Amino acid sequence: VAHMREVMQACQALGVQFALDDFGTGFSSLSYLKQLPAETIKIDRTFVDGLLNDADDRTLVSAIVGLSQAFSRSVIAEGVETAEQASKLLALGCDLGQGYGICKPMPLDHVQDWAEQYTRSHDSLVPAP
Repeated sequence: VAHMREVMQACQALGVQFALDDFGTGFSSLSYLKQLPAETIKIDRTFVDGLLNDADDRTLVSAIVGLSQAFSRSVIAEGVETAEQASKLLALGCDLGQGYGICKPMPLDHVQDWAEQYTRSHDSLVPAP
């Protein structure tokens, strides 16, 4: 972990940013939150999947959002598939998401037009820069 921290810090000096992926599952543990200088915590999709109908998943998402705030990290939810999930995540304090509910993959040359339209039509879902 010490070596990884050094590598991450060297990359960050070059402008690279890191996220702790699949937070709360597998190898992404609380000790990494403390020891590794990642700027972002990614909420695992398994918690997002059950967000609307499982109180435990809502509690876990809320706790991960709280941890990210306590450690001054941004938080992003993966696997956002519906507007209802996005709305619930926003209510829990998670301002960023990724998934087909936001947008399906597209060619690079379509991204700018999509982003401009998305910002205009979904102002409440787009966090301030």
